[in-house]
Order: sequence, then structure tokens, then C-alpha cells
Amino acid sequence: MSDYNAEDVRNIALVGHAGSGKTSLVEALLVATKSIPEAGSIARGNTVCDHDPMERELQHSLDVAITAFNAHGKHVNLIDTPGFPDFLGRSLSVLSAVETAAIVINADSGIEPVTQRMWKGADRRNLCRMIVINKIDAPGVDLAAVTAQVRETFGAECLPINLPAEGGKRVVDCFFQPAGGETDFSSVEEAHSTIVDQVVEVDEKLMEVYLEQGQELKPEQLHDPFEEALREAHLIPICYCSAETGAGIPELITILERLMPNPAEGNPPPFIKGEGAERKPVQVSPDLSQHAIAHVFKVVNDPFRGKLGIFRIHQGRIVPNSQLLIGDARKPFKVNHLFRLHGNELVEVDEGVPGDILAVARVDDIHFDAVLHDSHDEDHFHLDSIECPVPLFGLAISPTKRGDEQKLTDALHKLEDEDPCFHVEHNAAANETVMRGLGELHLKVLMRRLSEQFHVEVETRPPKIPYRETITGKAEGHHRHKKQTGGAGQFGEVFLRVEPLEQGGGFDFVDATVGGSIPGQFIPSIEKGVRQVLEEGAVAGYPMQDVRVTVYDGKFHPVDSKDIAFATAGRKAFIEAVEKAKPVVMEPVVKIRIVAQDSAMGDLAGDLSSRRGRINGSETKTLGRVAIDGEVPLAELDSYESRLKSLTGGEGTYGIELSHYAPVPGNVQKQLSDAFQRAED
Repeated sequence: MSDYNAEDVRNIALVGHAGSGKTSLVEALLVATKSIPEAGSIARGNTVCDHDPMERELQHSLDVAITAFNAHGKHVNLIDTPGFPDFLGRSLSVLSAVETAAIVINADSGIEPVTQRMWKGADRRNLCRMIVINKIDAPGVDLAAVTAQVRETFGAECLPINLPAEGGKRVVDCFFQPAGGETDFSSVEEAHSTIVDQVVEVDEKLMEVYLEQGQELKPEQLHDPFEEALREAHLIPICYCSAETGAGIPELITILERLMPNPAEGNPPPFIKGEGAERKPVQVSPDLSQHAIAHVFKVVNDPFRGKLGIFRIHQGRIVPNSQLLIGDARKPFKVNHLFRLHGNELVEVDEGVPGDILAVARVDDIHFDAVLHDSHDEDHFHLDSIECPVPLFGLAISPTKRGDEQKLTDALHKLEDEDPCFHVEHNAAANETVMRGLGELHLKVLMRRLSEQFHVEVETRPPKIPYRETITGKAEGHHRHKKQTGGAGQFGEVFLRVEPLEQGGGFDFVDATVGGSIPGQFIPSIEKGVRQVLEEGAVAGYPMQDVRVTVYDGKFHPVDSKDIAFATAGRKAFIEAVEKAKPVVMEPVVKIRIVAQDSAMGDLAGDLSSRRGRINGSETKTLGRVAIDGEVPLAELDSYESRLKSLTGGEGTYGIELSHYAPVPGNVQKQLSDAFQRAED
């Protein structure tokens, strides 16, 4: 049996930009709670969470790692996340497993791009949040300025719950026992009264006791309104620490244990039953007596352990030898062994309770985002998906050795299983397989895994840009397909009209025929012909989107009409209509954020302008750096990393995310169309 219950569990995801010290912070927490005998270090490559050889080589986290500690009867699950923009999808995916996101900020660097994006992800997920300002003892750091930056960026609800003292050598509690001495800025009294004022605002009765009767409130009286304030984002506590020296670590542990929500106190997970118009929210509660419900938020294909499914239990209990269903599957699998994770170690356990983060091994059908349950009553349950960035960086790949094609395909599918922001696509027209990720580092790491884990060597080349086609006007098309070659013939005639939809509208097919001009059994064949053009393109050979097609008339023959005849007629009528409807080729435009020394800003702005880009704004950072925000067509970023290194002496970094699709210039569309026509001819 478990030695704790759901009320004792705390689930915390440590998120933030690379270099903020999340992995070192985990080490400090584990040492302070005697979970490990001594702290490992990034430099020595012996930390609990950075256990992969590539992580030790690069001295940065590249994937999510999970561990836990027990202290004072509480079981605290910690999820360490990577801070590079390239691995943002992996970091975002763990938000479905926790009640609390701890935003870790490097006091020396301030708020950085991934910090802001993870904040937005936690906000969209309606998670409770706290802010941990790490490295408070860094030379020359201005903690008052960093705190002001946090409050300006994330809101006035961000309030210190403790304060640094003696130049960051120690931390003074401002909530539980507000009787500390001098602090590096502000005061214990001011911080205490400010945070209590904020908490009592959500409880009218307690506010009356506090304000009208002048009664001093104890932490126990403040616990429930504190949890409510966290749930409503009416309060985001700020704490200070140094993972290196241990300053503030005991205070942080106390806050995690006593103030962060357990599974019953956090905002409920957004479970849904059904799809489309049938979907409706359902309540899942951390009740041990109810049916078991768990959500798979990470999958690992391990060469020795097989496929590992890592999940968070949201309801009920799971024990070894029990039977679990995956999604709406009819056949359950047997839980042979149940594991808790401690970095790269698997520790076998005999029970999982609500809030637990556990794993099962060697279950081939398990997959990312799956819901595990033990009753068909929960068929078609799923957790509302987390919005991940679109993978735009691409490499066309092929195996170096002839005969390795299937081996490569299997390896790519396993990598795709693990990473919500890694996609594999096959371009039949160009006969190329393209792997897409969030950045060059993302793809480099996956390429190394192909070689070292799956033993597949590949050749790479730049892929085609993922252009799209659409129309900008309305038009009509008509085609009569008639074929007679002896015996039964083929006949089908289709009249249709096309019109543009708003960007993101996808495809809409409407049957507006009347009077039986086209029998109903042939309408799907017409749609099939239209969809063939949508996939292959009509202008330049790229998929078409945001189009409504309405079939309004046609003719058939009682003997010669066949599915193939109407598919052909629909296809050619659609092509004719598209040619009249002012078709355009659309290109992906990305938001780009470049961080470099401010002396390079002029060169960077000029280079971006030469790539058909534009600057939307800039922000002065610490240590003489500047962040430039802009937009640029993805097609213009080929080899941009090497260009950026050249302009900034190797110090510049950048990240991108999809902004929108926009029409390409006329000369580019002509080049693309001419190339497509020659290939078709």
C-alpha cells in the first residue's frame, strides 16, 4: 500500500529558460530532503535529471525528467523541463500532469523568451503558478529590479512570499513567521501585509475579521483562501533561492509542502467526453474509490526497457496485475509492473493513488495523450489537448545504406511517438521524407538518436518550403467526362462553384444538387476527385486550403455512370474553377525573436529587411543585449543560423514560431507555377 494519500501529493513542473538553474534546483531540493546523499553538478554530468549522454555533453537538459522527494509526510513530484526553445513542446506537454507550474528565473538574466512562453502555456492550462528567482547570490545582481520586471511582465498579483538578505546569502520568510531582520530590499513587514491583504480579498468573512477587528491571522486561517487565490491567479507567490549555495531551499520546500495545492485543491483537469459537436466536459475527481483514470503525458522508447508510458493518475487507484484500457480500445492490457521514476531509474511500487506520476513498460499500444482507465464507462474520455508550437524547421532525409528504408521508417515513427513537436511527412510529388521540428538543435539531437539508438545513418538536404495554395475569388467549373472504348462506357458531368474561406477555414464540401441530377451515391466520388486536387495542388503542386466547393448540378447515365467517371469529372471541374478564381500560393510567415549584443542591432535589422522581413519591436536586456521581434517568410531563413553567427560573432540566438500564411510575391508564384507545369508536362 502507498504510504501517503492524494491529499499529501504535490505535483510541480519546474519550467523556464535554459540556464535558469532548474536541474541544479532539483538537486538542491533532493539533497535538502535527504533523497540523495550529495548534489550532482551539471559540469560533472552526474545530476539525477540530466542522465542522457547528450545532455551531459551539452550541459543542458534536452528532455523532461521526473523525480520526487518525501518530507514531513508530503510526497512532492518534481518534473524538470528543458529550457531551449527547440524543446518547448516537450516542456508544454508536462503541464497536463501537474497542479503547479514553478516558473524559474535566472536572477542574472531576468525574464527570457521561453520563460514567457511557458507562463502563457501554464495560464492557458489554468494552472496555479509560483515564481522562483534562482541564483540570487550572483555578483552585481539587482533583485529589486528583477522583481519589478516580474511584476511588470506577469502582473501585480506576483508578490514576494520571502525576501533575500545579506546579498543573497540567506532568505527571510515573510509569511509563516514574519519576524526576520533586514532584507536586501523592501521589508518583511511590508511583504507580509501585502501578501495577506491579497489573500483575504477572496474571502469576505476573513477580510472582515482582518480589517474590521484588526485580528492577526495565522497561516492555518489563510490556507483555504490562499489556495483559492492560487486557483484564480489572484496571487502568484515569488520566492528567492540559490541552488548552488542552498540559500532559500528550506523555505522553498516549506512553501511546496504547505502552500502548493494537492490534486483536490488545484483547478480540475479539463477532461472531455466525445468529439466534435458531441464533446462535453466531464468531472474527474481525485477519489480513490472511483474508477481509475490516468493520462499519458510522455512516451519513451527505451532500447532495454521497451516502450515506456509515463502517466499521471487523476482518479481511482492502479495496482500491479490490474487491467487497463487505452482510450476506446475494447481489449485491456495487464499492468505487470508499476514504476515510479527517479531520473533514469525505475523504482517498482505496489500502488498508485490520485496525483501519482508512474510508468508502465512494454505496452506497445500505449501512446502520447492516451487516457488509461479500467471501465468502459470512461470510453471516449480524453484530456483537452495542450496547444504546442507548429514544427517548421525541416530536413529531407534518406538512408545512407540501401535497404534501410523500413528501418528508418520504424525509427522515425518511434521518435514521433515521443515528441508532440516532431512530425514526419512524406511528399509523394517530390518523393522525399521530411522530418520537422522546432529548430536546428531539435533536429540535430534526433539525428544523433537515429544513429546511436536506432543505428540508422541518413543523408540530409534542405526540404521544400511548406507552401499552400488557396483562391481569392469565386468561380464556377464544369466538366463532362465521357469515355467509350467498346462495352460499358464511363459518363459523368459535374457543375460546381468555388469560393474562399477565411484563413484557417480548411475545406467545406456542399451538395446542393436537386431533382436527382446526380444520384446520391456518386456525390462522395465527386468529393474524392476534389480532395485529390486539394492534396496535389492546382497552381504549383502544394496542398490547397480554405476553400468551399459546392456541387449544384450535373448529369448521369443509367448504365455508363460510375464512381471513377464522377471522380474524374469532379477533379477537372474543380481545376477549371480554381484557375478562374484568382488562385494564389501562400507561404508561411514566422514570428522571429533574435537575442544578441546591442552593437549588432543595425546589422541584424538590415539583414532581416533583405530577407523580406520586418521588425515589430525591440527590448533592451541585461548585460548589453537586445531582443529583436519581427516577422519573416520561412523561405528566407535558409542557413540563417550560420548568418546570425557571422553577424554576432557566434553570440546571437533566435527562435521562431508560425505567425500566419501570406501570398508570395508575383515573381515567386510564377517560378513555382512554371516549375510545376514543367513537371506535369
